[in-house]
Amino acid sequence: MSETFRTGTLAIVGQPNVGKSTLLNQLVGQKISITSNKPQTTRHRITGILTTAACQYIFVDTPGFQTRHAGALNRALNRNVTQALAEVDVVICVVEAGRCGPADRAIFKLLPRERPVLLAINKVDRLDDKSQLLPFIAQMAQEYPFAEILPVSAMHGSGTEQVLKVATAYLPEAPAIFGEDEITDRSERFLAAELLREKLFRNLGEELPYSLTVEIERFEQEGDLRRIFAAILVDKAAHKAMVIGKGGEKLKMVSSAARSSMEQLFGGKVYLETWVKVKSGWADDERALKSLGYD
Repeated sequence: MSETFRTGTLAIVGQPNVGKSTLLNQLVGQKISITSNKPQTTRHRITGILTTAACQYIFVDTPGFQTRHAGALNRALNRNVTQALAEVDVVICVVEAGRCGPADRAIFKLLPRERPVLLAINKVDRLDDKSQLLPFIAQMAQEYPFAEILPVSAMHGSGTEQVLKVATAYLPEAPAIFGEDEITDRSERFLAAELLREKLFRNLGEELPYSLTVEIERFEQEGDLRRIFAAILVDKAAHKAMVIGKGGEKLKMVSSAARSSMEQLFGGKVYLETWVKVKSGWADDERALKSLGYD
């Protein structure tokens, strides 16, 4: 550790599908936050930890701020965003290169004026005309008084080292909070549920994910073997059939992919047993949301 050590929290915020979770995974150097091309993939505040010789970065990946739906689940997700903004040292706001619409501007209004806000312009690799980038940066500078504006490609990792370098200067001098080898404060039980939910989001239709979640009913460890028993909760009986698929093939495929990701993350063998349960109205039931960890 260096003589002058910095430790601080950094919230990653933005509208759904701008690449917040992919950016977190790149910054930490390991996948701890699930990703898909569907809105509302991230539903919890996920903490990712990176410790270097001079700094400990504690990143908080927040759910995408929801403006389209007003259900209990979305209210809980939005509370996560506003609470994170109130508690961190630095905010990293993510927008998609070349795009800034009403949903982005709604988030700009929530940004704390008393804290440094870095703007990460993501997906710059997707710009057909790279000459559009400089005018877009100038436009963003007029939208909000960002401390820094940084072009990145979270998918390919370009620009992420510069994000770390710039963010370091805004973090307070303080000792490390977590151990050098810790990458998240979330439990393996939580991460297992998230990985299974990721595979479901990636392999099911557009209408299903909002009314789907995962509950780990048992998590047992014997040496390097983890036995995980997971219930997939859906809102309707018709959705249950969709998750299972013809002859159970869809559920088998999803479970196999999830088990493989769990083994890679946990570094050991995983026995995964999954089943589907109908729990009508869970996404609009405040009590059910709390029991499932949506606080």
